Amino acid sequence: MALLRIPDEGRVLSDPEAIRSHLSPHGIWYEQWPVAGRVDRQATAEQILTAYAPEVDQLKARGGYITADVIDVTADVPGLQAMLDKFNKEHTHAEDEVRFIVRGSGVFHIHPNQGPIFAIEVMAGDLINVPAGTLHWFDLCADRDIRAIRLFREKAGWTPVYSGSDVAVGYQPLCFGPNYLPAGTPRAATLPELSA
Repeated sequence: MALLRIPDEGRVLSDPEAIRSHLSPHGIWYEQWPVAGRVDRQATAEQILTAYAPEVDQLKARGGYITADVIDVTADVPGLQAMLDKFNKEHTHAEDEVRFIVRGSGVFHIHPNQGPIFAIEVMAGDLINVPAGTLHWFDLCADRDIRAIRLFREKAGWTPVYSGSDVAVGYQPLCFGPNYLPAGTPRAATLPELSA
């Protein structure tokens, strides 16, 4: 289940409805799909796409997506840091970034047009979209392990367009620990959790 943090406000949301309510005004979808018993941990990409075909087909119809694939990233992937460095700087895409997490976790930082930067840590069972044109960046968690279904209208539209801002430097992935807080933010032992 996802966690949404708003570091500048010292808030954490863990209730799925509260997360959806926060994301919705930004055009971001958040859903949870069942994962228990759906696929084996070592399932092939084809097996994963077959297991989630009903949900993927619904998303294709809803968002106009044409194709889906599976990305499998582990700490052993050659050139992993170079790959991650493409996405851990603030950027946009010409099309939506849609991910359903099958295994592992990662963090999307969203820099909205209005309001503070927020981060959503997605885990197995979480579906998220980052709408085209939305400023954001992405990091893996410390174990550097994620497997996700991706949906596209056109893969070329998913190339990052960098903003030129270095804002991402002030934030680390939440799952790395409390150092993600912007400089000067008081650090509490834990952030208060809000249910709505």
